[in-house]
Amino acid sequence: MNFTEYETTGFFDEMIGEDGRPRAAAHPLCKDIETLPDGELALRQKSAERALIQAGITFNVYSDNQGVEKTLPFDLIPRIVSSAEWSRIDRGLKQRIQALNLFINDIYHDQKIVKDGVIPRELIASSKGFRQQCVGWDPPRGIWCHITGTDLIRHSDGRLTDVLYNASVYKDAGGNVLGVFAAARDVTQQQQASQYARSLIEASLDPLVTISSEGKITDVNEATIKVTGVPRDGLVGTDFSVYFTEPEKAREGYQQVFANGFVTDYPLTIRSQDGSLTDVLYNASVYKDARGNVLGVFAAARNVTDSKRVMREFSETKNLLDNILQSSIKYSIIGKDLEQRILSWNEGARRNYGYTAEEILGKNSSVLHVPEDVESGAVKTLLADAYDKGLAEAEFERVRLDGSRFSASVVVTRRNDAAGNPIGYLLMSSDISEKRQAEERLRSASQYSRSLIEASLDPLVTISPAGKITDVNEATIKVTGVPREELIGTDFSNYFTEPERARAGYQQVFAKGSVTDYPLTIRHRNHELTEVLYNASVYRDAGDGVLGVFAAARDVTAQKKAESEIAEQRGRELERLGELERFQKLTVGRELKMIELKKDIAELKRRANAEGAER
Repeated sequence: MNFTEYETTGFFDEMIGEDGRPRAAAHPLCKDIETLPDGELALRQKSAERALIQAGITFNVYSDNQGVEKTLPFDLIPRIVSSAEWSRIDRGLKQRIQALNLFINDIYHDQKIVKDGVIPRELIASSKGFRQQCVGWDPPRGIWCHITGTDLIRHSDGRLTDVLYNASVYKDAGGNVLGVFAAARDVTQQQQASQYARSLIEASLDPLVTISSEGKITDVNEATIKVTGVPRDGLVGTDFSVYFTEPEKAREGYQQVFANGFVTDYPLTIRSQDGSLTDVLYNASVYKDARGNVLGVFAAARNVTDSKRVMREFSETKNLLDNILQSSIKYSIIGKDLEQRILSWNEGARRNYGYTAEEILGKNSSVLHVPEDVESGAVKTLLADAYDKGLAEAEFERVRLDGSRFSASVVVTRRNDAAGNPIGYLLMSSDISEKRQAEERLRSASQYSRSLIEASLDPLVTISPAGKITDVNEATIKVTGVPREELIGTDFSNYFTEPERARAGYQQVFAKGSVTDYPLTIRHRNHELTEVLYNASVYRDAGDGVLGVFAAARDVTAQKKAESEIAEQRGRELERLGELERFQKLTVGRELKMIELKKDIAELKRRANAEGAER
C-alpha cells in the first residue's frame, strides 16, 4: 500500500505532513507499511481484534439491549511521537500526576484546599469516591492515584501549548454546586522568553554576575560557579566582594558602576575555593527596568591570566544578557436582570469584590464599576451590545467593597427565558491585574535583556542554524558600519575578509557546542578592518532544542599591533647583538695577534742577548 492519495487537508496529521511526505519521526514506520500489499493492513487489524475477543479483552455496554461483547477501540498503526516532543509531554504528564496526588493527599490530611475556600467541604463529603477510612492514612510512597487517563489537545497547526489553569466551582441560586469554571492562560511566550534569557546567560564562557544595590549577588552563570568553586545557591545572596583577593577594591568597583553607570577593564583577582587565583578584567554597567529605574549591576569578567603570562598588557571583556517572570488570574460569575440588579453571586465574585452574597444581592451592579465608566456610557454600551448580539466583552476597571480598584476582563451574555425573551445578563469577569503586571514584567524583562546586550562594549550577535543574523547590539553596528535592520536577516559570513572561515566557525559551534578565541577580521562598510577573537556557544529553548549561536567578538587589533611592534623591536635587538658579536670577534682577534707578535719580539731579543754573551 502507499500514501499517494492520503488526504491531510484541514487538520494536523501526526504521521503525514501537508506535503504528503511522512514526518521525520514516522518515516521508518511509513516505509514498512508501504511494503505491505493492498488490504494487508485491514486483515491484520481484524486479526488483532479477533485475538482480543479470544483472549477475553472485551467490555459490554449495559445500556445496549443486545448485550454484545465488544473489544476496546484501538488502531493497529502506532502514534509516533518525536523524542523532543515527548520530552515536553513527559514533563507535563508527570506534573499532572504529581498535582493529582498532592490534591488527594490534601483531601485526606490538612484539607487546605477546603480551608482556603477553593472547594466546598460538602462537595468532598458528598462525593461517592470519598473514603472516610482513608483520612489521615499515608499510602506507600505517597501514591494515591496509580493510573490516569490524560487527553492531549493539539492545535490545528500541530503546536502544543503550555498553559496555567485557574478554576473554581460555580453554584445556582440555592448555593448548590453546578460545576467548575476553568480558564487557561497561554504562558508559552513567557516560558520561551525566560528560557532565552537563561540560555544567553549560560551561553557565555565568561563569568557573569548580577549585583544588587547592597552588593549582594542576585544571579550567576555556570562560568562563575566554575571559577569560584562555589555552587549557585552558595553564591546567590552573598557579598560580591568576598570572592576576590582585594575585597575593598571589588566593593569600590561595583559602587563606581552605581555612581557612574559603568566601568571598563576593571582589574581584579578571583580566589577559588581551592585557593587557585584567576586574574580578570571586569566590564560592568547598571541595568534598568522598563521605567528606567536602576535595578542592579551586570558584570562580565574576562580571564586574563594567560594574557598576563604571555603579554601582561593586552586584554578586554565582553557582556551579554536577560531575565523574566509570570502571573495568574481569578474569576467571578454574576447574574443580573435587565435593570442591572444583581440576582446571583458566586464565590469567585466574593473573593474578587469583597462583598458577601447577602451584602450585594438586589443592588445595582453599577457599584462594581468605576464612576468614569458609568458616566462615559461605556457600561451602557457594553450591555447594549450584549442585548443586541447576545455577547459582548471588554476590559474595565472594577471597584471592590473597600474601594480599591483592579483591572478585569468582562464577558457579558444575554439571558433568555424559555420562550427566548431577554430577561437579564450573565457577567463573567476575571481579575487581570496580575496578567497586566506579568505583561509589564515581561516588558521589563525584555528591556532588561536588551539593556544587558547593549551594555556590552564587545560586538554581540545571534545566528540562526541557517547562518542568518537574528540579533545584534550597538557595538556590532559600529564595527560593521551597517544599521541593525540591514544586518538582521543577512548572512553572518558576509561581514568578514574570509567569509568561508567565518561560516566554518559558526558551523563548528553548531557541531561542537562552542568555540573560543576563533580569529576573524571584520570588514567595515568603509573598508576599515578590525581583527577579533570570537567566543561563541549555542543557546537552547525550553525543550533543550538548539535555537542558534550566540557569539561575542573581542577586538584584538591593538594587541596584534603591539605584538608586531614587539616582534620588530626584538628583531632589531637581535641584529644589533649580531653586530656586537662580530665586532667583538674582530677586536679579540687583533689583540691575540699583538700578543703573539710581542712574544716573538721578546724571543728574538733573548736569543740576540745570548749570542752576544757567548762572543
